[in-house]
Amino acid sequence: MITIIQKFIAGYKYLNEDIADPRTKDYFLIGTPWPGLTLIGFYLYFIFNFGPRLMEKRQPFTLYRIMQIYNVIQILLNGYFFYKASFWFTKFNYFCEPIDYSDTPKARQITILVWDYFMLKLLDLMDTIFFVLRKRQNQITFLHLYHHIGILIAAWGAVKWLPGGHIAFLGFFNTFVHIIMYTHYLLASMKINTSLWKKHITQLQLVQFFVITLHYLQLTWVENCGFPLWPIYVMVPQNLFMIMLFGDFYYKTYMKKKPTIETKMEIDSISTELSNGKLKEQ
Repeated sequence: MITIIQKFIAGYKYLNEDIADPRTKDYFLIGTPWPGLTLIGFYLYFIFNFGPRLMEKRQPFTLYRIMQIYNVIQILLNGYFFYKASFWFTKFNYFCEPIDYSDTPKARQITILVWDYFMLKLLDLMDTIFFVLRKRQNQITFLHLYHHIGILIAAWGAVKWLPGGHIAFLGFFNTFVHIIMYTHYLLASMKINTSLWKKHITQLQLVQFFVITLHYLQLTWVENCGFPLWPIYVMVPQNLFMIMLFGDFYYKTYMKKKPTIETKMEIDSISTELSNGKLKEQ
């Protein structure tokens, strides 16, 4: 038993200290995994226990204006990130981009950008909170939680171990997609007809996953890139799963003729889940 504990402590030290990037150890929520895991624990406790009990005898909140403000905040923050990152990505090597582990101002700026993306994913958890407060508990599916918690943990790991380099392209592309998505949600909530956007947004999401998958896969045949391969083995299956999911949604929504009532309900559920947990206001 003592040996097992010693190995656990040694493994934790190896992951949390030995191979971690020392430049990011003092960033908020990055020093150790425990604050972040505690936050996720409170998040799960709220959506499955405290939140439903809080709302049990209450009418659902509309949150109409609050969610409009939330959409605006998401647009502005994602837009600011995209603007700041664009200066780096004009010189980005899209075939092989190693991590700059130096302590230069430019390298530091990149680590901060990666941390900024992590904070954006933390903000995305509010999507689920809104579900609870609006008594839409049925929309909190495994897929919804898998997406939100999974991308949050991945973003934390990027700040901790890989702040920059080849995989950072995901954040750059993803924030652009989110700008378009949240703009659509905002306009729809203002009763502005954006029905023509829907199909193209789904197409953009599919393009995103295809491009990112190819972007990662090319590292498997690029020699001496200087970027580790293990993140690729994690991210490629994840992206293929999302391609399958979005492809199924696209087929059911835009290609399949005259869906049944049951299929329409399923499409609405999938649409909500795939929209980063954001319920469309029509």
